[in-house]
Amino acid sequence: MDTKALNGEVFFRMLSGGLKNLKANSKTIDDLNVFPVPDGDTGSNMSSTFAAGFAEAEKHQSEKIGEVAEKLAHGMLLGARGNSGVILSQIFKGIQLGLSGYDSVNVSQLLAAYEKGVEQSYHAVVKPVEGTILTVFREATEYTKNCLNESSTIEDFYKAHLLGARIALPKTKDILQALKEADVIDSGGAGYLSIAYGMFHTLINPKYNPAESKEYADSNTGFNGAPVSNADFDSISTSEKAGAPAVDISAFTRDSVLEFGYCTECLLRLQTAKVKEETGGSIEDFDVNIIINFLNEMGGESVVAFKEDDIVKLHVHTPNPGTVLNELRRYGEFLTVKIENMALQHEEIIKSSSSSAKKAEHKHIAIVCVANGDGIKKAFTDFGADIIIDGGQTGNPPASAFIDAYKQLNADHILVLPNNSNIILTAQQSASLYSETQIHIIPTKSVQQCFSALAVINPLADDVEAMLEDVQETVDNVISGDVAVAIRDAELCGKQIKTGDYLGMFGEKVVSVTKDKLSALMEMLAAIEDIDDRELLTLFVGKDVSQEEADKAEELMTEKYPDLEITVYNGGQDVYSFLAAVE
Repeated sequence: MDTKALNGEVFFRMLSGGLKNLKANSKTIDDLNVFPVPDGDTGSNMSSTFAAGFAEAEKHQSEKIGEVAEKLAHGMLLGARGNSGVILSQIFKGIQLGLSGYDSVNVSQLLAAYEKGVEQSYHAVVKPVEGTILTVFREATEYTKNCLNESSTIEDFYKAHLLGARIALPKTKDILQALKEADVIDSGGAGYLSIAYGMFHTLINPKYNPAESKEYADSNTGFNGAPVSNADFDSISTSEKAGAPAVDISAFTRDSVLEFGYCTECLLRLQTAKVKEETGGSIEDFDVNIIINFLNEMGGESVVAFKEDDIVKLHVHTPNPGTVLNELRRYGEFLTVKIENMALQHEEIIKSSSSSAKKAEHKHIAIVCVANGDGIKKAFTDFGADIIIDGGQTGNPPASAFIDAYKQLNADHILVLPNNSNIILTAQQSASLYSETQIHIIPTKSVQQCFSALAVINPLADDVEAMLEDVQETVDNVISGDVAVAIRDAELCGKQIKTGDYLGMFGEKVVSVTKDKLSALMEMLAAIEDIDDRELLTLFVGKDVSQEEADKAEELMTEKYPDLEITVYNGGQDVYSFLAAVE
């Protein structure tokens, strides 16, 4: 094939191949995690991000490459999860900017779009770090540029880009010390290589299937530089597990009384004729408050409704979902509908601290936090958080979850505490996509920092910027210590770690390795040089800690540090046995 111009139809097909190969390698990419405790799962985050964009492009298929790229980028921006997902979304946002307005592009125009992707992704990160997905994409694009000439085809472009990514990826191990210590390459870069591989092979073979691939790539080397055989693909499913999580229907019996109603969610596509008949206007002028007012009047709770182009996204808690659906059909037709008995509902992405409020009252300052664990969520709510987004170390919420939260609030200023370094970029991206009020991202990297920040936030502060400076000073003064179990063997910070060991850590610095969690906790606290000069010690106890162990932890800490004011919460968090905040 000697393709000279790339149109929307072929580009869409290539994106499909990129997504398939990314999904096929998602678990392998997850396993490249440098740290031996559960992480944000780079492969899963990138797959979810890319899938969100592809789904949007699939709904609006076009032969114009600019339109396909626009829908892809829009979906990825809203669906971005984790740092790797956010950066990936910015790469394709830049490519979209370069493809904007084109029906098809030649090689030089395509190169300019990819160079725009480099510019956009580096610009989106406050402190770009080399040795990551940024490096792999940039060097792949630069390599491509050096390989092209006047006779180059689209196939030549993507073959060179793939080879450039393959050359760049192994070098990440030499750029970042943490990767070198763990003897792995960058997981985000590996994710991008998977996309590049899938896109190229779908371009040259429309029937490409990663599970049937006979070779990984032209250079026949895998993520770690070793040969990759057919078996590497045979053992991995090419599709995500489908279906909803199991529901315990015994929670609602024949004698139960409907107390909480139904969580009702839908996507409604507005219809031109219906909107004109009901409102006398156009879809562009349709006011979503018509729907919101109806839901409030009928007693709906936790109402969220907003309009994107001709689609209305809605969430409401109601005992009468049928009435809601009938009303909505006055204006359009459903794309998706989900109705769940809330007595059976195990988890909601966003939980409001006041689920009974029909409409949020106006506030000067509102607070959005990310948290995992019922005890931590309750503590955050007690300390003033308005909305808790469910998420944390192994569950990174997408940008759309933050935007949904913002839309529930009625405030002059919204303060956002991400509480995980892998979620900060997502929060920042959500803020850039929302303009209805002022969003302030407080870059908290841990639950401990958030807890301390909540204690000093003044919801009535006239000078918000000055107050935020004080909050940041408090956050910077917090020492955050964690205890978690190792899920693989590793050598970090000069320490030999075996699967099942308990690690005492400050961020990614391992200070203790023991066989039991209480010893790890006490050794970790002992590593704080100025702990005797501190005043407060707050401990959040995880799901895996028994009440006996929690009581023993409090006893040991009180005995060892009698001058500290010690508070213990049953946090109920995943991953971490103990989260300690020392101030």
